[in-house]
Order: sequence, then C-alpha cells, then structure tokens
Amino acid sequence: MQSQIRENLDRMMGIKTRMLLAALIGIFAFFESVKAGDIFVMPHAREQADGSQEHPFGSVEAALREAREWRRLKDPRIAGGITIWVSDGLYRPSQPILIRPEDSGTADSPTRIKAAGKNAVFSGGVSVNGWKPADKLPGVPAQLAKKLFVVDAPRSGGRHFAFRQMWVNDKKAVRAESHNDRELPRIVNWDFNRGTATIPNVFPQFKVQPGMEFFIHQWWAIAQLRIQDAKVFRDSIVLSFQEPERQLQNEHPWPKPWLSKEHGNSAFRLVNALQFLDEPGEWFLDEDSHKLYYYPREGEDMQAATVVVPYLETLLQVNGTLEQPVAHVEIDGLQFQHSTWLRPHTHGHVALQAGMYFVDAYKLKKPGTADKAGLENQAWLGRPAAAVLLKNTQHTSLVNCVFQHLAATGVDYQEGNFQDTVQGNLFQDIAGSGLLLGTFSDQEMEAHLPLIASDERRLTDGTYVANNVVQGVGNEDWGTVGIGAGFVRNVQIVHNELLDLPYSGISLGWGWTPTVNSMKNNRVQHNLITRYGRFMYDVAGIYTLSAQPGTKIQYNVIDSIYVSPYAHIPDHWFYLYTDEGSAYMTVSDNWFPSNKILQNANGPSVEWKNNGPQVDQELVSDAGLQPAYQHLNQAKHLVEDDAHFNAYVPFTKPVFFQIYDPQQRVKPADVEAFFARQGAATSRLFRWKNYTVLQTTDELGKKLAGAWLANYPEVEYKVFNNLFYSFDRTRCAVGEAAKETDYVLLTAQLVDDKAKQEAYLKAHEEQYLQWPEVAKGFCRAGFEEVLLYRNDRQLMLYISFPKGKKFEEIDPLTAKDNPRVDEWNKLMGSYQQGIEGTAANETWIFYKK
Repeated sequence: MQSQIRENLDRMMGIKTRMLLAALIGIFAFFESVKAGDIFVMPHAREQADGSQEHPFGSVEAALREAREWRRLKDPRIAGGITIWVSDGLYRPSQPILIRPEDSGTADSPTRIKAAGKNAVFSGGVSVNGWKPADKLPGVPAQLAKKLFVVDAPRSGGRHFAFRQMWVNDKKAVRAESHNDRELPRIVNWDFNRGTATIPNVFPQFKVQPGMEFFIHQWWAIAQLRIQDAKVFRDSIVLSFQEPERQLQNEHPWPKPWLSKEHGNSAFRLVNALQFLDEPGEWFLDEDSHKLYYYPREGEDMQAATVVVPYLETLLQVNGTLEQPVAHVEIDGLQFQHSTWLRPHTHGHVALQAGMYFVDAYKLKKPGTADKAGLENQAWLGRPAAAVLLKNTQHTSLVNCVFQHLAATGVDYQEGNFQDTVQGNLFQDIAGSGLLLGTFSDQEMEAHLPLIASDERRLTDGTYVANNVVQGVGNEDWGTVGIGAGFVRNVQIVHNELLDLPYSGISLGWGWTPTVNSMKNNRVQHNLITRYGRFMYDVAGIYTLSAQPGTKIQYNVIDSIYVSPYAHIPDHWFYLYTDEGSAYMTVSDNWFPSNKILQNANGPSVEWKNNGPQVDQELVSDAGLQPAYQHLNQAKHLVEDDAHFNAYVPFTKPVFFQIYDPQQRVKPADVEAFFARQGAATSRLFRWKNYTVLQTTDELGKKLAGAWLANYPEVEYKVFNNLFYSFDRTRCAVGEAAKETDYVLLTAQLVDDKAKQEAYLKAHEEQYLQWPEVAKGFCRAGFEEVLLYRNDRQLMLYISFPKGKKFEEIDPLTAKDNPRVDEWNKLMGSYQQGIEGTAANETWIFYKK
C-alpha cells in the first residue's frame, strides 16, 4: 500500500514534496511497529506515567505491574503478547526485580521484556564520587600515600554497607592483596589439630588487622578464611582463623591444603588490609572509619572516573511455584551488572567443588553409607548467590543479554525449570560460575547421595543452552566453572564458546554416585572450549559425575589448557574427564590435540568411541557459535602474550605407588578398599614387611597420591614415575618380543651421599656407551624390559621376561662369560644400600618374584 502511494505521488510532486512524504511514511511505519500490547520504560520516574511511548514508566517493575493488570482484567491489548520496551540507560533497582506467576504469559501471548537499543543496563551498584588525594596516611610510606585517593564510603538507604568488589571505568579493580594472581607464595605448613596455617614472613612490617583474609589454593577449589589472629616470627607467621570456616577447613578431607616436597605446598595470599594497597588498580575499604582508598591506574582521572561498588546480591528473580510456575516470559537484550555476595565476608568461604561451599563436613571414622560402602566423608553444601535467579519456570528465555561485573554466579536456574532457553548471551567478568543449572545438593541433603526426586517438577528439565560466550568467569573463586549442571535431565548445552577460565569449562552432573538417579538424556555437543585451567587442576574441558542414562557428549572441540603455576599435580589436566560414578553415557567424536583424558572410578556403560586428534574435522567443523551469533566473536578476549599452554607426552610405562606404614596405622583390608574406591585394580598389589606397593598407571598414580594424602596424611607414600633408565629388546641384535611376559619388582636405595648419587645416575646415563656389555647381558638373559625408577633416594627396579621362564635361572646369564657385568654390579653396589627394614647385608629386596 505504501509503495503504491509513493508511485502515484512521484508523478505529481517535486523533489521537496517527495522528501516530505518520505518522512511522513517513515513516521507511519514506526507507529505501525508499535503494537497495542507495548509498554515503554525509560530511566528515571516521570509524572503521569502510563507506559505509553509519550509517558513511559521509569522502571521495569512499574511496567510489569501494568502488564499484570492487563492480564488480570483480560485487556484486549494482551492478544499477541505484551512487549515491555526498555530504552537505553542505567536502571538501579533498590531491590531485586521480581517476576512472579501473575506475570506469566502464554504460548500465544508471551510477556517480553526487550531492550529497545543496545545499552539498557540494570545495575545493582552504587556510584562513588568525590575522590580526593589521600596525602598522608598512618603506616603508609609518604611516597606511596601521595599516589592514593580517598573518598567517604558510600551509603545506601542512609547506611554504610560492606562490599568486596569495585569497578573503575568499567574495569574491575583489585581488593588490596599481598600478591597478585601470578606470584603467590606457598604455605610452610598446616596444623590440622590446631587449625592454623604457617606461612613465610615475606611481608615488611606485617601487622594483623581486623577484616584481613587468607586466600588459599587447594587442589581443585579455593578457600577464603577470615583471620582471627597472627603470631609473627622472624621467618614465619602462624595464622588462626574465625569460625565457622576454621572448623570446616580443618575437618573436611576434600580438598585440603596441599603439602608436597615434589610440587610445592598450597599457594596463598593475604587480602584486605591497607598495608597491601601498594599497586595501581588496588582498593581498600576501611569499615571502621568508613573511608575508601584507591591507587589509580595509569591514565585514570579520579575527578572524572566512573566508580561503582555493588549493593544488591540479586538483580532479577524469576520465581514461581511448583503449582504455578512463571511461564512464557522472554528477556531479550538487557545487561545485568554490579552484583555483590557477602557470605564470605561474614562466614568465610570453604568450597568443595564448582563453588559449592561447605556448611558442615567431616571425615568418617568408619567409612560407608547406604549408597556407597567406601565413602569416607560427609558434606552438606550451600550455593552461592546469583545475579539472575530462576526457580520454578517454564518456557522462559534469556536471549542476547550481557551478564558482567558480578560477584558470585551470573545466572542460576536453581530448580523446577522446564524447557527454558538461554541463547546468544555474553557472560564475562564474573567472580563465580557463569551459568548454573539445576539442583546440586540442598543444604539438607548430603552431597554424595543420588537425587531421586519424588516430585519430578522440581527438576531442571529440557533447558536449552546455546550460542553463548562464557569468558573470564571465576576470577575470584578459581574453583568455579563456565557452565555447571547438577541433577538435570534432557538439558542441551550446544554451540557455546567457553574461554579464559580458571578451572573446568562444562561440568555435568553431581553426587559422585553410580546409582541411577534423576539425571538422564543430557546433551553436550558442538561446543568450543579453549584456554581453561588457568589456576586449578583436576580439570577438564568437559567433566562429568554420576550416572546419567542416555547422556551424550559429542562433536566438541577442546584445546589449550593453561600451564598452572600452582597445580597440586602438574600433569593432572585433561580434555575430557568422566569422574566418580559416571555411568550409562556415550562420549564420542570429540576433537582434542592429544589423548589426555581420565576415566576415574566410573560406573557401568560409559562408552568411549573415536575421541582425540584423529577425529574427522567435518564432524566438529561447526563447533562453537552458529552463523546467526558470530557477532559475539567481537567481544571475545585475545590470547595474552605471555600465555603458556600444556603439551602432552604420554607416559606409558608402569608406575608404582608405595605405602610405608611401620606403625601399622592402616589395616591391609582398608588399604585395599582405598585402592578400590579410587578405581585401582588390586590384582597387582605387593607387600614386604611394612611396605605395600601397587602397580598402576601414571594418571591413576598421581590421583592416588592426592587421595592418600587427604585420607591418611600421617602415613608415608611415594609415587615411582621418574624413570631414569630403560632397556628393551630393540637393543638386542636378534630375537622377537615375547607375546606374554612375567616380571619381578625389586627395591633398594642410594647411599646418603650426594656425590655418589650423582655418580650413580651418571653411570646409568652413559651405560650404553661406556658399559655396552651390560645391555648384551640383558639380551642373553632374555629380558624384555629393565626399568629403573627413583623417588628421592629410593630405587624401584622392574624387569620383565618371557612368561614361563624363572628369573632365578635366567638372571645369572647376564654375567655368563661377561666379566664386565660383574664389574658393573660391584660398582653399583658401592652406591646402593637396603631400605628401612632390611638386614645389614641385604640391599635389593623383592616385592614380586
């Protein structure tokens, strides 16, 4: 119709008339797009607001109330749905925006809350203005004080409030800390009886102050403990902590502070004291004097800077009931920023996994529960706050939104969610996890139990998570994840891109149990996961727990795992990781550059098929964002210039895990049960006096080390995977490798003399050149392999040979007509002695003959 009008008038009118008509047609077209069910919102309250375009509401809450009334009164304007148009600008709700069952739409008449432009921002923060140079500060060097700025602490509702984050010109500032992320020192020791930490005294003029906190890296999780007191010595400081975190930190067995001569103890830092305010970008809130201090970064003008601190924990709640869920509500194109989370401020934060924190936990004196006979601990958990929280919802959607500058979880579909959609969103600069889905374990439910819902409506079922970018999350709680799903079913996590993460990318499942539960039929497919594991290991691009019948993990691309400076076990990183209880699932056609995976204590029917570098590129060519969402690539972080990533060289030789228990603190049956719980076969378990040795694999050996330390810290263990000498049949002129082999396993130790130890290692390094007769003797005896390992002074010797042969008969053949072997043995004997428990004239003892 409009084109016909234009054609007729073009014949009659001049250029100026045509221009006027074009403008009128544009106005008509705009008003045609404004439908009867539209409600308009602009920042700041206006008099006589009615939600029209001429008199918009000043808040989404007012618009929701109007929409609610339309639906209550069955207003004709609801036909085709209601759209609340949110204009660009900054909205600061004084409490969480609540969307309730009465706000629900229908399939034919949804409620849409849609950005009219690209910058409709909902902030839970408070602006901080009036900065002045600090000049002089007690206890702060004059040169440093001149660089600091100060302002009266902000108020909300006329009262001061605590906060743990601050953003300056849209960039996160750093709460004053003793060491930055990449330069953390290591603890000296941890006293579990007294509940104290000993740290090195690397702090000039250290003085404990109220509010000071202790951050510690613990395997795959972190803890934040409020410091109660400190005893300062010349070289060390002994810290004690507030309750309840002191008890939780010292009684829970997983994960504990890491104490290791081999790889270093747990990393730590101190936080939140004026004495640590010494680097640009750091800030400190003095809660006693109500002063806020900041050290500006280069180029920041504090007279013009936009400074925001968070006040609200949750900005948006979409809360229904099981009987009346919130349904058919669409949120499109909005931005959510500046949330807080204060539980660590008042209770500390000791996490088990994925940011879920302990409310109670302890080790069982006698292992075993109704679900798991070997379970040695109990734990009850809490869940961090979220900026956007959805509970009891159906057919809702979050699309094209931005979630950033947040203090805990970004978005949390807590429970009771049915066929909701999360698509095309950007998650970044978030202290905790980006997105959580479903029940993990309620505070009333022990964390290792399977959830078997008596009312399946409470499950998160059928959620569609697609084409989102998740980056730079977990920047405070390093043990949180990009996307985490608990006891969920029929969930699809597809075509997402996850990058720059401190821990795992996608975590699917909860409960550590092979018992069939409420989880089933989940899909994790076509995702691109890269640059993860920046700080925490026991990590994977995709990680699973517990039985999930019908679940499929397919067509994902996983790459580039950071070299962590603080990993408890430096090699404990993986592309895929099916952890304890994972069962009844398919893992297939996932590409990653090397076969670095872990299957730990899996239940039945985990089908692995065609994963790794050999996967056809066509199968994974569309991993990541689909074409309609490629615009999100513009927001993705670039790779840092100094980034370092792991490369995997598999170690395929046998590895030996040894326990030395002269006090007999652990019964043999309990040792076997421990190995079985960790997924280790006990068929190759050997004993000699107070020693027990298990032959295993490299990855499992490392896992056993962490588990043993957590369960029996007072009992010595060693892992033998440091192979410094090897011989095999390729060094023999004739003869084929035996089809079946047997072996012997022996141990001794080097004398306590550094020079002789070095000479011993040097001799083995040069043996093939300087002592070729030794290898010839091995060939004559028919040895298949000779492998020599070292851990500290102790040696472990593995010799394999054709099955059916007797070692005591073939071993003498090494020296037959070969006097140089006798010379070698005599020389080596001068460097060796027996381990603890051997007789005076005894050197090598047999674990296995």
